[in-house]
Amino acid sequence: MATHPYGYRDQSDAYAYSNDENRDAGHGFDGGHDDRSGRRRGLNRLPAGLRAPIEGRTWREFGYLLLSLPLSIIGFVWAVTMTSLGVGLLITFIGVPVLAAALAGSRGLGALERVRARGLLGVEVGTPEPLRPRTGGPMGWIGATLKSGVSWRHLLYGVLHMPWAVFGFAVGLSFWATGWTMLTYPLWRWVFPTYVGQDGIQLYGDAGHAIYLDNPFEITVTAGLGLLVTLVTPWVIRALTTVDRLMVIGLLGPSRLASRVVELESDRGVVVDTAAADLRRIERDLHDGAQARLVNLAMDLGVAKEKLSEDPETAARLVGEAHGEVKTALQELRDLARGIHPAVLTDRGLDAALSAVASRCAVPVRVEVDLVERPAPAIEGIAYFTVSELLQNVSAHSGATRAEVDVWRARDRLMVQVYDNGGGGAVASGGSGLAALAGRLDAVDGILVVESPRGGPTRVTAELPWRRA
Repeated sequence: MATHPYGYRDQSDAYAYSNDENRDAGHGFDGGHDDRSGRRRGLNRLPAGLRAPIEGRTWREFGYLLLSLPLSIIGFVWAVTMTSLGVGLLITFIGVPVLAAALAGSRGLGALERVRARGLLGVEVGTPEPLRPRTGGPMGWIGATLKSGVSWRHLLYGVLHMPWAVFGFAVGLSFWATGWTMLTYPLWRWVFPTYVGQDGIQLYGDAGHAIYLDNPFEITVTAGLGLLVTLVTPWVIRALTTVDRLMVIGLLGPSRLASRVVELESDRGVVVDTAAADLRRIERDLHDGAQARLVNLAMDLGVAKEKLSEDPETAARLVGEAHGEVKTALQELRDLARGIHPAVLTDRGLDAALSAVASRCAVPVRVEVDLVERPAPAIEGIAYFTVSELLQNVSAHSGATRAEVDVWRARDRLMVQVYDNGGGGAVASGGSGLAALAGRLDAVDGILVVESPRGGPTRVTAELPWRRA
């Protein structure tokens, strides 16, 4: 098998189907959306360079540049004025609350900027961590505000964004106005001779003569240059707003450390819940399985002991039944131990352990493990249980006649892929088993991607971080 440049195998880009499916579902198929979908499809047939000037994204980004100038001036004036006032008053205690007010106001303006970036630029910026005063009252709030790195980053944004907003406003508006003015010049050039008293746009003039754009050739060249500028303008605007995106994400969003802490807290909750569920499952299996059989075994042996002298044949039959119960209980205990952590995985690694799982599947399974070295035991265990659960789904729900398991390493990731030729339709959403499995993988920075169109086949790819044993 060939390896995909990003780690996926065969021709299947693991995200392709889900993206197509979401796109189709988002457009809808009722009559009310046919015209709009048809117009969108017609627009998409144009090359990107031709449709960019009339795309909604370009207009939204241009609107963002226009709004940036007045809002950035407000933010700059607030930040500079309040900070200067606060620093100047630090010789008295009044300067401390003034500085806190400057930071609080900057945070409020930053919240407005995040809303504007989300609506016009499509930038999903998380809300930064809130203030956490150690004590109640105004002093606790002032202390928390002054110690908050988020607040100071909002103040810095107010100072830095204004010069860039002036530049972006001037450049974006100049390109926009110049391009459309020159492109539409053949439509409105009559304004000059009618109302201005000259033959057209003046290129040069002195006391002796003047040059105007007034003949068909000059008008055509002007419109052609206008078309060129108009086609370039969206990409200029896009480049300008890219800097705005970086500033909003870097200064107004949560810090990388804070985001990582939130993610780890969420993952810790998933791990704790998963461990608790596993403990409940083990307790239930022991109580309902091996423990119940051992209780019956004790009762049978007690009856056999009483019957031994007076009815040896019945006692022998009871001992035989007890022997069968012992073997069944031992098998259940072995299965339970295998479900916790199989010995073959510890001793011989993923290849042998997955082959043992595949042998118990209801359909023939081909297993290929292409690993030069073994990963860390924790990652190896997660990969094993992922394949085990996926093959259980194949046996129970897929209706497949064959399945394949591939395990390989792609740079710093361990890739696990399970394929079956069943009926498809598997989804990793809601309360499905695949959703729970995706949550377990996410707890260790893993990813689960499901490609399962109606009618099949199904290809589930799990991606785990590679850690050495």
